[in-house]
Amino acid sequence: MARALLTYTERLTRARLRAIPRGVYRFTDFLDDDGVGGAPVPVRVAVTARDGRLTVDFAGTGRAVPGSLNAPEAVARSAVIYVVRCLIGADVPANDGAFRLLDIRVPRGCVLNPLPPHAVAAGNVETSQRVVDALWGALAQALPQVPAASQGTMNNLIVGGRRPSTGDWFTYYETLAGGAGAGPQAAGASAIQVGMTNTLNTPVEALEFTDPLRVWRYAIRTGSGGRGRNRGGDGLRREIELLTPATLTLVTERRRRRPWGLRDGGAGQAGRNAVRQHGRWRRVLGKLTLELTAGDRVRVDTPGGGGWGAPTLGRTGETAEPARRPSERRRGPR
Repeated sequence: MARALLTYTERLTRARLRAIPRGVYRFTDFLDDDGVGGAPVPVRVAVTARDGRLTVDFAGTGRAVPGSLNAPEAVARSAVIYVVRCLIGADVPANDGAFRLLDIRVPRGCVLNPLPPHAVAAGNVETSQRVVDALWGALAQALPQVPAASQGTMNNLIVGGRRPSTGDWFTYYETLAGGAGAGPQAAGASAIQVGMTNTLNTPVEALEFTDPLRVWRYAIRTGSGGRGRNRGGDGLRREIELLTPATLTLVTERRRRRPWGLRDGGAGQAGRNAVRQHGRWRRVLGKLTLELTAGDRVRVDTPGGGGWGAPTLGRTGETAEPARRPSERRRGPR
């Protein structure tokens, strides 16, 4: 029975993958830096489609980096499998039969297959999503339904210290939503997590009840989605005040390179991070660890998604933006 199910799944998957025209599709996306403030790191992929099979080759991807953005090979493979699952549909059983048709090649020593003792903590939460973005960029050349780039980062925000009431340690760790890429049929969703997170947001009431933190703002970052016939989704703004001295850590991406649009759609806005100390705001890097004191604040503006299609012109000659859905106009993130 198990063998028959695997064979059945393989047959279904092959039929779905045959929708990709035969050819080689290449794309290069970039991590902002090497994790310690260095140069951008290329994530390069070539997808070869032939008779319902895919060869996914990451040759040319940047070498392993000194920061923790290196991703174990298993993470890179999981990102490929995620994209294939999106392509073939939820009605295809999730088992190894679907993946017999994949030949995934990840060069040893690259940022997607590092050798010990390279650090890999951020590879799972950030680099995995860049693999997904690169794959969609390649497949968009063959499949018109592929959307533009999403925000492309999990916006990892970590605050840790001692509770002033008890002296016990606390840790607040959250990944923040942003804009989804637009597609040919619809605008991108606003304030939504990227595909690789598998996480939800932390309600303001719960956060303020459990940790010595105060949320000053949690709102849609209006206008951060890329322009286009269909607009990219907007990111969000999360602003938090510390009520006790604590350590802040940020691990974020898409602060230098914006999420790309498709079919002449515009790129989404890049994300921004800032801290307020001694009453003054200043921009900070995408990746840092910083000691803060009571009364200091951190603000994270997450990226918008890419737009799809060339913007249309209104009567005045200005770009006419598609109407937002009522839910996007009235509601903030939940």
